[in-house]
Formats: sequence, structure tokens, C-alpha cells
Amino acid sequence: MNEIRFREEIAPQTWRYLVHAPEIARRRHAGQFVVLRVYEKGERFPLTIVDSDTEAGTIELVFQVVGSSTRHLAAMQEGEEILDLAGPLGRPTEIEQFGRCVVIGGGYGIAPVIPIARALKDAGNELVGINGARTAEHVILLDRLREICERVEVCTDDGSLGHKGFVTEVLAEMIEGGERIDYVLAVGPTPMMRAIAELTRPHGIRTVVSLNPIMVDGTGMCGGCRVEVAGETKFACIDGPEFNAHEVDFEMLMKRQRMYRDMESDATRMYKPQSTPLNGGCGCHREGGQDGH
Repeated sequence: MNEIRFREEIAPQTWRYLVHAPEIARRRHAGQFVVLRVYEKGERFPLTIVDSDTEAGTIELVFQVVGSSTRHLAAMQEGEEILDLAGPLGRPTEIEQFGRCVVIGGGYGIAPVIPIARALKDAGNELVGINGARTAEHVILLDRLREICERVEVCTDDGSLGHKGFVTEVLAEMIEGGERIDYVLAVGPTPMMRAIAELTRPHGIRTVVSLNPIMVDGTGMCGGCRVEVAGETKFACIDGPEFNAHEVDFEMLMKRQRMYRDMESDATRMYKPQSTPLNGGCGCHREGGQDGH
């Protein structure tokens, strides 16, 4: 169980895995995630389920190497087993026939967008996709997005592919140009999601973000994924991960994320690749930050 059946690097330090987890593959819905632990002394961290194959019993995971936990995961080989894999967790995405939907992914945030976009498409919505990355070689899952959306815009910071600039600039042009937008989904870095929320707020466009705070146990017990939404405390692992973007306290969210930055940097500096199978455990320090879902 939890065997890695396939792995490939789809962009620099960004990996796509197929993991044998038949029960999760059977039960998962768009927007849900898993929490995994790679080795005995490692921390648990969440990853979104990008897709599943019920016949093969596999789930598809995409992750970027950003800390010690994901470095360990990226070092695993086909045939090895992930120590712990719990899921599906989180509330499934609320899927309705909204009308014209814009789905936006920043960096590897496009991975969680894919299953939601497919579900929105199946519900009869018209989709426009915006895929943003630093450079052309960091753009991932573009073919998958094009299969789902009627129109796809690509943005890169350096202009090496598509529009030179940020996803918010493309969205702003659409709004200012009078295009009908009934629903926006945004997944990516917190500053990007905050900027999109502020962009759509004056126009009353329904906007949903998928948050990625610190998350350890996936049950709300650890409190690491605590967020403030509409003045109330919520837990991303059980109440989310998706919330109304116009109700999220992004300042508080970013403040909590900064709390763990030093610990994550320390853990990354102290990381040493193992010469023994990862399932055997090691004495690596805890990564303090979340690897992203």
C-alpha cells in the first residue's frame, strides 16, 4: 500500500507521482487532499489529489521541493512506499453551474486547480484558465488545462512564455474589458490570492481561494491550519481548504506563515540525503513549514 508506481520531474524541482492508494482513489472528490508522512521521524504535510484512477487504484500527486519533507519525498523511487498516507481530507469543492468561470493557478498552485476545473466543466460551466509561473520551464500541466478550458492564458514573470507579468494583470484586463465573469477560483502564493480577492471585490464577483497554511494532522487538533474567515476562526483541514476570498484575513494568514519561515530554513540547511531507504527513518529536524497542497 502507498507504493509509488510512477514518478517524473515535470519542471525544475517539481514532481508528479502516481501512488497506489485504492481506497482514497475511490472516495476522493475535487478539492480534497491527502496528508502524508515519508519517514518515521518526518512531519506530516498535505498534498492535493490532482486526479485518480479507480481501476488502477492510484492517485496523482504533484509537489514542489520547498523544504526537508518534500526533499525526502522527491528522493524516493518507484516501488518504495510512503510511510503514512491519510485521506481524502477536507471539504470537497462546491460545484454548481455558475456560468463563466475563471480558474487561476500560480506556480504549482495550478495542480489543485485541475480537478476543480474539470468538475466545473462537467457541471456545464464555461471555463477560462490562467496559468502563471516564473519562467516557461516552470509552467506545468498546461496541456491538461487546455483540455478542460475553452480558453487559456499563460503568464510568466520574464515573458518567456505568454504574457509577461502576473496573473492579476490578465484578470484585470478581462474585468476592465467588460468580459462576463461569474466565478473566480484562485490557488497559489498567498499574496497572489489576496491580490485577486481585492481585484474582484469591487465587482461583486464570487471568488474562492484554496488556502495552504501549516497543516500537520488533517483533523484540526494541531491548530496549525487556523485561519480567520469572516471574523471567525476556521481550520483549513476540516472547514476548507477553500473559502470565500472576500472573507479571508490574509494579513493574519501571512503573519502565521512567516512564523515558521526561520524553522523551515533551518531544517532545509540541515537536510542530508539518505543512503538508506527513506522508510527506515532518520534524525532530520522537523520542517516547520507546509509544503503546499
